[in-house]
Amino acid sequence: MATTITMPQLGETVTEGTVERWLKKAGDSVEKYEAFVEVSTDKVNSEVPAPVTGTIREILVQEGTTVATGTPIAVIDEVGAATGTNAAGTEPTAQVAHSASAPPQSREEMAGSANVEPVPGFNLPEMPVKHVAPAASVSNGHATVAAGNGAAAEAALRGASPAVRKLAREHHIDIRALRGSGANGRVTAEDVLTAARMGPAAAVGQAIGVGTNFAATGAPAMSASPAAPPKVPARPGPGGTSTYGEPIPGTLIPLNSARRIIAERMVESKHTAPHAWSMVEVDVTNVWKWRAREKDRFERDTGYKLTLLPFFIRAVVESLAVFPLMNAKFTAEGIFVEKDVNVGIAIGLPTNLVVPVVKNADKLSIKGIALASADLIDRARRSKLSADDLQGGTFTVNNNGANGSYASAPIINGGQAGIVTMETVVKKPVVTADDAIAIRQMMNVCLSLDHRVVDGYVASGFLADLKKRLEAMGPAGVL
Repeated sequence: MATTITMPQLGETVTEGTVERWLKKAGDSVEKYEAFVEVSTDKVNSEVPAPVTGTIREILVQEGTTVATGTPIAVIDEVGAATGTNAAGTEPTAQVAHSASAPPQSREEMAGSANVEPVPGFNLPEMPVKHVAPAASVSNGHATVAAGNGAAAEAALRGASPAVRKLAREHHIDIRALRGSGANGRVTAEDVLTAARMGPAAAVGQAIGVGTNFAATGAPAMSASPAAPPKVPARPGPGGTSTYGEPIPGTLIPLNSARRIIAERMVESKHTAPHAWSMVEVDVTNVWKWRAREKDRFERDTGYKLTLLPFFIRAVVESLAVFPLMNAKFTAEGIFVEKDVNVGIAIGLPTNLVVPVVKNADKLSIKGIALASADLIDRARRSKLSADDLQGGTFTVNNNGANGSYASAPIINGGQAGIVTMETVVKKPVVTADDAIAIRQMMNVCLSLDHRVVDGYVASGFLADLKKRLEAMGPAGVL
């Protein structure tokens, strides 16, 4: 039986998608749940898994083409089925491949297991496989070598996700020679990267440890101290990028769909909304101490690191309640004041920018905001955001200080009245209320606003209120 794959709907309001890249070509075999095409919308990029195991008979939509959701994009002949029509001579039954029906997507698993951030739009070239000589299985809590290429080796190959297998090809590692450290012995991206760092003797070296070198005979040659893993040299990749997506001087990097959309939206925002800018300096010494008191317990209890971001967002939503015009948008009919307070968090990725949204942030405690924002940031870095995560924002917060920025003038997210930044926290001598000089933790807070919606009076009032609330937060507070 033939299965027609259609453009999936990657969000309730999404009506079209672009075929960004075919991961398979006509005539290639594909396994069920294996990603075979990458599609993108104005909200998110996603790899689409195959709903069946079979062979790709025909590709109907070429790369770079945008079509409506539900449009046929490929035909897969299932394993054992005759090509053309089915046994009854009827037309193939159309089936829609929904990414939500698949197990965790391969790109996400690679990022989560190996702590390697995926780079949207930059994909690594296919490389020949280098077979690692099998050796006896020795375990140290990481991947080990499977003894031989028998049933266990084939099971390891089947259990590895498509991205892990692709990663193995890129690093010239025979995945069948590894016994995985994942669930049920599944080979993970971390296992492959560990083997790649160990070089040609990956299989044995991975089982014993980084500090042991092996001669050609396989006997251990003792090292005085553990050697640092060799850095894999960057090699040219597609579109003027190296293996890991770093730009190569003197080359042209083609615009991917996400970068093109970002460019269009930024230009549209600057041309449409008359930007104004303001800044205040905030003493965050007390909230800094509060965070320092809570951060170890928070990380132990939740697994997430506690930053200043949730404290800042909580102060922002409280100030938005006092100055609701900052939580509004300009329309042709007038200024619409939003009912919900949905705070977008600007997150920069190596070649992309996403703004996932903490929904109803005004109803969350600092701990609730911390958990929600940490989850969004984690999934953004692992390309696990859904289209819904990126919709509905009414105001945006940007943590430029994470990269050491002292002051910035961000571009407003379209359809909002403002965006506020947290800049880097710096120890400075400050004159206190009693005319003493003290070393305090100081942070600049910058606001870009849509001057069609609010004027300086409202904007300065919002910033002054935000400053007051941040400075009032102290170590005695409760998350």
